[in-house]
Amino acid sequence: MHYRLLGACAAALGAFLPKVAAVYECNRTYISAFADAYVKAHETGQVYNLDNIADNFTYLENNKTREITSGILYNALKIDHRHTIVDTVECASFTELIITHNVSGEPAPYVIGTQIRHSPGDLSCYLIDLIVSTTGSWLFNATRTLEYASKENWSLIEEDKRPSRELLKTAADAYLDMWSNKSAIDAVPWGQPCVRLEGSVYTGSGLPTDSCKVGIPTNNNQAPNSHRRYVIDPTYGSISVLCIFEHLSNAPDSHEFRLENGKLRYIHTITIASSGFLAADEPAPASVPRGYKIRRGGASSRVNGLVES
Repeated sequence: MHYRLLGACAAALGAFLPKVAAVYECNRTYISAFADAYVKAHETGQVYNLDNIADNFTYLENNKTREITSGILYNALKIDHRHTIVDTVECASFTELIITHNVSGEPAPYVIGTQIRHSPGDLSCYLIDLIVSTTGSWLFNATRTLEYASKENWSLIEEDKRPSRELLKTAADAYLDMWSNKSAIDAVPWGQPCVRLEGSVYTGSGLPTDSCKVGIPTNNNQAPNSHRRYVIDPTYGSISVLCIFEHLSNAPDSHEFRLENGKLRYIHTITIASSGFLAADEPAPASVPRGYKIRRGGASSRVNGLVES
């Protein structure tokens, strides 16, 4: 039963992966502007400003299909930290958000990783794919995550020093293969200093000897990290991978990597799995109203048709 369910999940997710010709380059400005509108939807708790939605639009939250207005976007949140990269080959973006309170000042701790995918040509949005962590998730503490992430430098990389798409993907795959392939450890381009922000646990202390090898898998015969979805942006030396951590009861997972001078510099992870490592010292977010649906239109449609069900 476990494998049938995993297969069904992977097949469903696979249907949403883009099929883009390698020679096509998407409009970075447009994709960035759509990511801005997506962040605005989080801030307002409304999705009316999401324009150019495809007829076949799908919304995934933690690897499950649902109505867009029944999930995290039906919360008006104060964004404490935002980081976005754009993939001009796959017509996609990835945005990391860290949130500690809603717009009313009430506790609302979340760390969110979102891939947004657009169709080539008209650039209509056909998929919003989120990994949403909150109180109880793996090593979760949004306040600590915000503290550590705010100290890092994810700025643009000089053009002649940018890693290739191929190197970024090879590095990310090698890292994620470590759970199921011992030889993958030697294929990772380890850098020094390098720091990993795993949930809210930080492997660095600001020293030149900081290492991302701390806590890497020693059991390399585990189930693989499967169904990987990539967003690659060499201008920031970054790659986002959403996947399924099979060895953690098929946990939804987000890993983002940054390479500098061809070596790993930063790793951020978001994993939706129970964690007994840290006591929950942040209150869980308050529940929000449910019961709205979305009207889908064509490529020129706007997500503004909310009706009570």
